Amino acid sequence: MRFDNKVAIITGAGNGMGEAAARRFAAEGATVVLADWAIDAVDAVAASLPAGKAHAVHIDVSDAEAVETMMNEIAARFGHIDVLLNNAGVHVAGSVLETSVADWRRIAGVDIDGVVFCSKFALPYLLKSKGCIVNTASVSGLGGDWGAAYYCAAKGAVVNLTRAMALDHGGDGVRVNAVCPSLVKTNMTNGWPQEIRDKFNERIALGRAAEPEEVAAVMAFLASEDASFINGANIPVDGGATASDGQPKIV
Repeated sequence: MRFDNKVAIITGAGNGMGEAAARRFAAEGATVVLADWAIDAVDAVAASLPAGKAHAVHIDVSDAEAVETMMNEIAARFGHIDVLLNNAGVHVAGSVLETSVADWRRIAGVDIDGVVFCSKFALPYLLKSKGCIVNTASVSGLGGDWGAAYYCAAKGAVVNLTRAMALDHGGDGVRVNAVCPSLVKTNMTNGWPQEIRDKFNERIALGRAAEPEEVAAVMAFLASEDASFINGANIPVDGGATASDGQPKIV
């Protein structure tokens, strides 16, 4: 019960890692606020959690005014905000030449602006509670991928924003860290062709994709007092993918 009497806001909580995090934090005692633009999905997740411990909010995190209103309303309702998990994200495949300006606006709006806006408007309350922020970055923010230029740019921004916010606010008692997953079993990736998933498995030392619950466990650790001296870290949760220097397996 590491989060007993804590209020945790989780964006992108309607499925995948966000849903797994909501379940993990609720199981450890938190009151969880599930924020997502997928109304039916997030309502279903909230309804499946213990009564009174989960509250769904329908929001587009790229809308700064809506995010500010959400944070103020949550703080007014519960009296405090203790954990912000910036997990909402979108992906569009392709090089800069193959993708559109609209594609960039969409990725930047959710994957960068959403993290900035949620952090900006939650921080006044996190400073009061000595709370923390956990961002969902990616191994794609630690190194480049083929055919994912905008996504890599956005997740690289999250990686360095995590470091910068950790420097700015650590002295005030607010820790900021990030998880950097590789392939995770979600509704999106489960629909990929098997040959693509096989290629990922060849590059992951453990030979498989992560379960969402495995990433959620690291999110919960970083948000807990067990990680009280971890600040500004971008933790790979990748089965060993980034342990490689990129050269092929030859034995």
